[in-house]
Amino acid sequence: MKKGYSFLFAVVAFLVLVVSLSAQQGPINPEAVALLRWYPANQTTSFNVGRGPAAVAFDGANIWVANGGSNSVTKLRAADGANLGTFNVGAGPAGLAFDGSNIWVANTISNTVTKLRAADGANLGTFAVGATPIQVAFDGANVWVANFDDGSVTKLRASDGAQLGTFRVAVFVSSVVFDGANIWAAEDTDDIVIKLRAADGVVLGRFDGGQYPRGLAFDGTNIWVANRNTTNVTKLRASDGAKLGTFTVGNNPTAIAFDGCNIWVASTGYRTVSKLRAADGLKLGTFHVGDTPVALAFDGANVWVTNFYSGTVSKM
Repeated sequence: MKKGYSFLFAVVAFLVLVVSLSAQQGPINPEAVALLRWYPANQTTSFNVGRGPAAVAFDGANIWVANGGSNSVTKLRAADGANLGTFNVGAGPAGLAFDGSNIWVANTISNTVTKLRAADGANLGTFAVGATPIQVAFDGANVWVANFDDGSVTKLRASDGAQLGTFRVAVFVSSVVFDGANIWAAEDTDDIVIKLRAADGVVLGRFDGGQYPRGLAFDGTNIWVANRNTTNVTKLRASDGAKLGTFTVGNNPTAIAFDGCNIWVASTGYRTVSKLRAADGLKLGTFHVGDTPVALAFDGANVWVTNFYSGTVSKM
């Protein structure tokens, strides 16, 4: 359980903050977008959402933000940030995923996930999972939930929320991502990431994820890991888990996203987002955002960043 207490303290601190909160563009280059080649990034604007925005997801047209301190999610039109609605979910929402039709929300305090219809935010069901669900991922047919305090991942059928299995893989599980065939889970108390076969949850390997692995992203070939409490991200080859490199970013990287060409990393300690070239990890820029950036999403043209203490999302 090496280093476990520090991360557990961080999660508990987050949940305490959630409870306390509850109580109280520069022009886009169309050719660059079409070719998935990024133009020079600028923070163009930010939009107010609920208290403690902790997660963000894109549904093909709109941005969804989990407001950890408001027990709600906010839907913004990606084109201009217009607020299209705020919808109640469980307590302490901290993870989001889009399944092609619906938004799935991990409710850390309720120990549930909520399914919302993306078209109108209608609540289609709430489903029990493990203890402290903190993140979700979609594999094309099923939703996978990282249950932090259980050290497990739960597999739900996306069509109806039926539970297909819960797999204990570690002491704590802080993140999950799908690579097209397998689920990867981060366990930062032992500095590892675990690869599970999506078909049946069988563990295919445990790999060195760098120090304090937290956020995960898949770039089509490799798994990128944000190493919390450091200034690094780690790149692993998805086929065999081989470590391909460690690259410097801002202080305390906690979230990571892929834009089709580059890796974006949110660093809570510096209030910045770093841009790395996915091919070789070369840093292409560092951009200032709001207070405590904790989640990232790419909408096909822009990167969206949730600023936890600012109560905003930044569009870059």
